[in-house]
Amino acid sequence: MSINGFGHLFRVTTWGESHGPALGATVDGCPPGIPLDAEMIQTFLDRRKPGQNRYTTQRREADEVEILSGVFEGQTTGTPIQLMIRNTDQRSKDYGDIASKFRPGHADITYWQKYGIRDYRGGGRSSARETAARVAAGGVARAALSVLMPGLRISGYMTRMGVHATDPARHDAEEIARNPFWCPDPVAASEWEGYLDGLRKSGSSVGAVIEVTASGLPAGLGAPVYAKLDTDLAAGMMSINAVKGVEIGEGMAAATLTGEENADEITMGPDGPVFSSNHAGGILGGISTGQDVVVRFSVKPTSSILTPRRTVNIAGEETEIVTKGRHDPCVGIRAVPVGEAMMACILLDHLLLHRGQVGDGPRGHIG
Repeated sequence: MSINGFGHLFRVTTWGESHGPALGATVDGCPPGIPLDAEMIQTFLDRRKPGQNRYTTQRREADEVEILSGVFEGQTTGTPIQLMIRNTDQRSKDYGDIASKFRPGHADITYWQKYGIRDYRGGGRSSARETAARVAAGGVARAALSVLMPGLRISGYMTRMGVHATDPARHDAEEIARNPFWCPDPVAASEWEGYLDGLRKSGSSVGAVIEVTASGLPAGLGAPVYAKLDTDLAAGMMSINAVKGVEIGEGMAAATLTGEENADEITMGPDGPVFSSNHAGGILGGISTGQDVVVRFSVKPTSSILTPRRTVNIAGEETEIVTKGRHDPCVGIRAVPVGEAMMACILLDHLLLHRGQVGDGPRGHIG
């Protein structure tokens, strides 16, 4: 299976399956001399790991990361960093009944049509478990960004669960870590508890919308046409398992605005240009403006549900399927740290690209 990596200078290749002995990532291109140890990466993995509350899959995985190479005496060496996370709570027998059937909404049928073989135990590479490797790689990226861009802050949060959305007027960054949904709206978080409990008990699922912002980013990252910052951000977020849509800034809603409404007017402030709004999501012409970079992505409902669904088997016979096992009623909850990790990896990649082309010095001074 080809193309298991992303990035230009900071390159991440993930490997492993949901029910294999382990999974992980090979990170190449991290600058040398960055302080790094397993505990620093573990902080981010602990936010993603399953079984932390009743709203996520009850699969019990410690998600403990091991650094096998690329670090010496607590610092990166500039050589490839190999990260490994062992699987310890697989229950492959849950998938025996679907070995010859294709689950609607899953990649089962397309994997079979393309390769003629598939790992039916949890979906193999198509499982959301693959995202643990991305979060580990994101921990490496964050360690590097903390040295190279210390003012950067990346924050992810859920803004919608099914038809229930947050109210931006109630958003409070302090609330994000206080509820199991990474929700900045305390009222919405309270309402979502009962809503998701009902879906969970019925064996159903629901989708979500996640927003990830990056604050403290300098102007100038990204390049026109084929190396746009928003192009790589959109591709990175879309590559996350179960993601079906990505927006930058105003996104699809920009189509409803007039030119006057959409234009982010510019004035001069004491420290340089100031934008009156951020419909562009912090990116113009593929290059960062210095404002917050805002990315939003939608996650479909978990396809593994207990309600019988019509399908076909490998023999081409019509049948019904019920997916047993331990599944997230809303996979969007654990997608929040994954989105943050992808943001970190892509921003570091573009920072390195920028330094390689124009160096560290300022360009195009205004005023």
